[in-house]
Amino acid sequence: MTEEFSDAEKNGLYKAIYTRRDVRSHFISRSIKEDVLSKILNAAHHAPSVGFSQPWNFILIKDMITKTKIKESFVDEKNRSSKLIEDPKRSKYISFKLEGILESPVNLCVTYDPTKFGPFVIGRSSIPEAGLYSVCCAIQNLWLAARTEGIGVGWVSILSNDTLKEILKIPPHVVPVAYLCLGYVDEFAQKPDLETAGWLPRLELEDVVYFEKWEDTKNEQWDKMQVMIKNNFDYA
Repeated sequence: MTEEFSDAEKNGLYKAIYTRRDVRSHFISRSIKEDVLSKILNAAHHAPSVGFSQPWNFILIKDMITKTKIKESFVDEKNRSSKLIEDPKRSKYISFKLEGILESPVNLCVTYDPTKFGPFVIGRSSIPEAGLYSVCCAIQNLWLAARTEGIGVGWVSILSNDTLKEILKIPPHVVPVAYLCLGYVDEFAQKPDLETAGWLPRLELEDVVYFEKWEDTKNEQWDKMQVMIKNNFDYA
């Protein structure tokens, strides 16, 4: 497996990355065919994982009763979290559409099982969180694969994990990592919703890259790279 990617293949990957969006609305009624959904899940399953532990599981959900229970948890958690901020930001937060649980045809809960393959996993003894990070890699694979299929994905993080575990019968040792809404959409936004709404700005790349040590942004060993980073910031 030594062949290089063509320019078209490279562009396709970068397009998926730059146009991926956290979708909360714009879902349409078109169903996701099983072959497409299985391809997306297989892409997630081929993510890197610490010690090749593959610590993820995927719970597919389309039952409306189950989805309604999850939506109720979202409403409760959003109301609770809204009390943590003051107006005018509080009113803006309350107005945001932050999930598509009922509108999306498929919901998906991605979990982390730290017991897979036993207590010892190569690479996890020094950094136990590496298993959780592996699940996040699977989620990103899934998200990009879905985008290439024209399917929107929304990550609903305003939920109670305890409630999720109760509703979905998740064992005590398994951790829900992500609750995702999947479905075809009528459009993918030019920019992330929260950026467009003025909630937070997109940071410049040069503001998040350091050289050799923390907060070193002007290291002379990296002069050319600093110029490239400053000039290489845009959406595809």
